Amino acid sequence: MGRNQMIGPSGDPGRNATMPQKLLDVLMLGRCSHEFSWPRRAADGDYYQVCLVCAAEYKYDWKTMRRTERVESSPETPSTRRSRSHAKRPTWVPRARRLKLDTPVRYRVKNLGSWHEGTIDNLSQSGVLFNGPQNLPANTLVEMVFEMPEDISGQKNSTVLCQGRVIRSRDSGKQKEDQASLAASILDYKFLRS
Repeated sequence: MGRNQMIGPSGDPGRNATMPQKLLDVLMLGRCSHEFSWPRRAADGDYYQVCLVCAAEYKYDWKTMRRTERVESSPETPSTRRSRSHAKRPTWVPRARRLKLDTPVRYRVKNLGSWHEGTIDNLSQSGVLFNGPQNLPANTLVEMVFEMPEDISGQKNSTVLCQGRVIRSRDSGKQKEDQASLAASILDYKFLRS
């Protein structure tokens, strides 16, 4: 038997020949390692994620916190863009699903001052809730640096810089008296390269 021949599960050479071919395709064709954006909501209300490297779109299920299937994009026709749905929109929108975390975060007023160390309590598609030593008033623009959970980004060790706006803040009853609890909406973000 030749050196490069594969042996299949039954012991026959060449029986599992498709496995090395798939591996070769991945290695030789330079498939994207995917760095996913924050989940976004489409006009139809469904969620999706976009790879920041290759621009591939995938459906995203917030209930399971998982990407489901790749979206094959088709060009929109001008008539589709102009048409508006006259269907009644719901007046009540359910609260965004939160991903419970205990992740370190560094934050500061946007482009100003020193960074403060805090801890993220939870994360959703609409924002982040975290605790830290510096209380910031509502409507303050804030920068946050933290590791994006693998459930969202699709990769381990994905550090992200988020631009946000403080929605509410209050002194936290947790941990220490000098801790503040801050809720911030996410306005923009980018992955930081090591």
